[in-house]
Amino acid sequence: MQTVLVTGASSGIGKAICRLLITRQYRVIGTARSIERLHPLAEQLGVLFHALELDVTDAQAVEQIEPSLPESFKQIDILINNAGHDVGGRQSFEQGSADQWRDIIETNVQGVIRVTRQLIEGMLNRGNGHIVNMGSIAGLNPYATGSVYVTSKFAVHGLSETLRLDYAGKGIRVTEIMPGLVKTGFAEQRLGDATKAAEFYDSFEQSLNPEDVAETVLFALQQPRHVEIAQLVVLPVSS
Repeated sequence: MQTVLVTGASSGIGKAICRLLITRQYRVIGTARSIERLHPLAEQLGVLFHALELDVTDAQAVEQIEPSLPESFKQIDILINNAGHDVGGRQSFEQGSADQWRDIIETNVQGVIRVTRQLIEGMLNRGNGHIVNMGSIAGLNPYATGSVYVTSKFAVHGLSETLRLDYAGKGIRVTEIMPGLVKTGFAEQRLGDATKAAEFYDSFEQSLNPEDVAETVLFALQQPRHVEIAQLVVLPVSS
């Protein structure tokens, strides 16, 4: 049985990934900045799920990932870098503060780097592992009012591409999932207003749901060892 660590597991795509992988008999570590937000999920998913409080921007907390885990969860075979945010986004660059923009980079880029760096040596020592980075079509196609979020996803794209080159032939697969619009709590977090978030999603013909993205992650994980899904671009169908 393989063990998966999912960052940003308390809502949206992360929660959907945890639920789906548990049904397929993976052992899952779900992380979030607030352990309280993981308790309902832990109650639903049972003994194959372990809730772990983790802020991916906290270097000391990341260093304690493996020591803090129960013995049966310590060997992490698969890392899914899903945590991310765009608080203060959807505005022109000069309208946001440098601190707002820094916080996005700290979570969306440095957090991915930090957690991956912490777990990669174990994967290398075992000659087996899979890193799944949650990118975005924003990492391919920039848009106005998304300057720093787009920057963060371009960085995730570049990191995914170079990690794949670094670990070619070493038993470690690297996959980047690049969804289009997914209807989650992300827009409300970004805009700070539930009504504006609903209006934002309603302005599009169609959107994905978190379960759609979770299915693409499972597809990548279940390929034979000699098959590496480098990128999956997942878009809602237009009517």
